[in-house]
Amino acid sequence: MAIPGFGEIAEQLRRSTVLIHSGGRGFGSGVIWSSDGTLVSNTHVVRSTRPTVQLWDGREFEGTVHSRDSLRDLAQLRINATDLHAATAADSSQLRPGELAIAIGNPMGFVGALATGVIHGVAPVRGLGPHAWVQAEVRLAPGNSGGPLADARGRVVGINTMVAGRLALAIPSNAVGDFLSATPSDGRLGITLHPAFIPQPAGGGRAFGLVVLEVEPESPAARASLLPGDILLGTEEKPFASLEDLALAIRGNGPRVLRLEFLRGDYQRIRRVTLQLGNRLPARSSVAA
Repeated sequence: MAIPGFGEIAEQLRRSTVLIHSGGRGFGSGVIWSSDGTLVSNTHVVRSTRPTVQLWDGREFEGTVHSRDSLRDLAQLRINATDLHAATAADSSQLRPGELAIAIGNPMGFVGALATGVIHGVAPVRGLGPHAWVQAEVRLAPGNSGGPLADARGRVVGINTMVAGRLALAIPSNAVGDFLSATPSDGRLGITLHPAFIPQPAGGGRAFGLVVLEVEPESPAARASLLPGDILLGTEEKPFASLEDLALAIRGNGPRVLRLEFLRGDYQRIRRVTLQLGNRLPARSSVAA
């Protein structure tokens, strides 16, 4: 069934979607959240503090990272531009299964590519913590991350982030609003993590851990010599049971230290590391890990 004005809706969404280049060969997407230059994307898309942002009309700007929250994989950027074509956000709590979903992004280098599908629901996903995700049967590819997932009226209902099975997962627009209005914190480790359950020796069951996938150069984690493949188990006082536990451990402002326990190489020896937080960080950096 044809949707009246669908071409215009898709075109407006494209004008609110940006291409982000943040070092290396990879590209990602972002959403113009306000006309004065505020953009939203995924933390894993914005790998540098000065990413290049390309608008739909071809203009390029150097972006600055205003805040991050790697717990939700969100990043707020700003560019020195005005009168931008900002997206309109919808209330993601009002989404219902079966509604039309529209995704815009830059997959595999194809700028402004469009994909359509239907909403499956808004709920947590097993293995990804307690947060709700907008789940949609929309085909995404590398480069879609950080771009908008919209409803049939072109209103943004989520920020596309990953694929789980056949479903695209997007961070709900209401969670994006909460992120943008959150009190800033300078707690940031500079690592990409994935939750996992670690087998214990001698049949002792499994323990929760956070596997380090990437470490940003010159970040607190890099300066403490953490490496990809390390598994964070908790602080000296308390083991981690979720990503939220780490977010709480690093929350705060000002110079301070965080002592973590982790595994490297095998599951036999628990190692310890001390990280310096709150030093040499951007002026407004939200909770990130």
